[in-house]
Amino acid sequence: MNRFAWIARLALIATAAAAAPVAAQMPAPATTAATPAQDQAPPPLEVSVTGGVSAPMPIAIPAMPTNAVISTPAGTTDDLGRKLSDIVTNDLKNSGLFSPLSPAQLRSVIFPEVTAPAFDYWNGTGAQALVQGFIRANGDGTLTVGCYLYDVFSKIELARQGFVVPPADWRRAGHKCADMVYTRLTGEGPYFDSRIVYVSETGPKTKRIKRLSVMDQDGANHRFLTNGQSIVLTPRFAPNQQTIVYMSYVNDRPAIYVYDIGSGRQRLVVQNVNLTFAPRFSPDGRYILFSMSQNGNTDVYRVPASGGAPQRLTNSPGIDTGGSYSPDGSKIVFESDRSGGQQLYVMNADGSNQQRISFGGGRYGTPVWSPRGDLIAFTKLGGAFRIGVMSPSGGGERLLTNAWQDEGPSWSPNGRVITFFRSTQGGSGKADLWMVDLTGQVERKIPTPLDGSDPAWGPLRP
Repeated sequence: MNRFAWIARLALIATAAAAAPVAAQMPAPATTAATPAQDQAPPPLEVSVTGGVSAPMPIAIPAMPTNAVISTPAGTTDDLGRKLSDIVTNDLKNSGLFSPLSPAQLRSVIFPEVTAPAFDYWNGTGAQALVQGFIRANGDGTLTVGCYLYDVFSKIELARQGFVVPPADWRRAGHKCADMVYTRLTGEGPYFDSRIVYVSETGPKTKRIKRLSVMDQDGANHRFLTNGQSIVLTPRFAPNQQTIVYMSYVNDRPAIYVYDIGSGRQRLVVQNVNLTFAPRFSPDGRYILFSMSQNGNTDVYRVPASGGAPQRLTNSPGIDTGGSYSPDGSKIVFESDRSGGQQLYVMNADGSNQQRISFGGGRYGTPVWSPRGDLIAFTKLGGAFRIGVMSPSGGGERLLTNAWQDEGPSWSPNGRVITFFRSTQGGSGKADLWMVDLTGQVERKIPTPLDGSDPAWGPLRP
């Protein structure tokens, strides 16, 4: 279990681009709570990431007040304050580690109270932690959103963050507030302010329309990137989050494309590919890993992201597919049927030292390395399709789902949650996007306008 010191700390998000949230100076608490004597200090307020599922932390998240009700392109500031607290509430609740108080237990908070909480009231509700914030319209058209985390019992501030955002990015401020709370109380990395790219599907099973789509991790801000005139498959974010690599069948000819999210332009990287699965960027963005069939043999290749001649990394009889780099780029995990059935193998990034790591019953496919480097997620095939994890050496195998057909895992930026797609039993061909955490106990469906498959979770946004 992680141990934290009792301190109030300021954590500000530095801006990485003009459109990204900008750190704002935050008002200090109006009053200073008494600090317990050293020999009487209570144990740190924290959430156990292993025990939190069965006993999630009670937390209060009242609506964020505003200093003045102002109309903005995103709505009035008082309405946005309520919606911001809803985003924080839903993010923390969906993690399975927190139990937000019901609306009936939440009192209204006025603007000056944000930095001077009514600790006695919140202590009476049973909440252990309190999240308060505010929203303020600025003269230049931007919004300032503030977020404070308090320990209710000890009556102290634990963390604060502030953001200056354009109205269009108000939701991101809510996700970053939730990330601050989650990180401070669990010791885990953030993941709420991130996006998922996937394949949106509609139509009968024999004639599916498949479009490239992107959305926030909670399903909001959904956007179609392609028009469905050609089939798209297996999209994956680049490390810089500005581009997406994917497979497309233009004029029924398979090829690998890179799509620029900002401009909407796409460029061809590899064409005339007979068979390929899940093209994926290397961690440094220099290469794209993919599989290709040549002369009846399918192997793993890499090609410069800017284009060029592919380099073959495997050369064994059978089918080698599904490569994924380790976070440091030194190794690659892939699947191969060279032993007679689909199994997982790990090799060095140059293709040397290929070793099998899966030895359980059944078959294994679609491996992907955790961003923390400690686990590899996979699809296990044997009667049903299930999502599982194992160590990079093959030990500690655990299955996390137990449905009829779950496949295509992809990791959250902090390596604690996995998104995948689940197909319904029968001939409809319908599939939906889901998430599951590493305990296997917290599982939820991600809302999408249409059916969905092939999800890929992007890095944390700047």
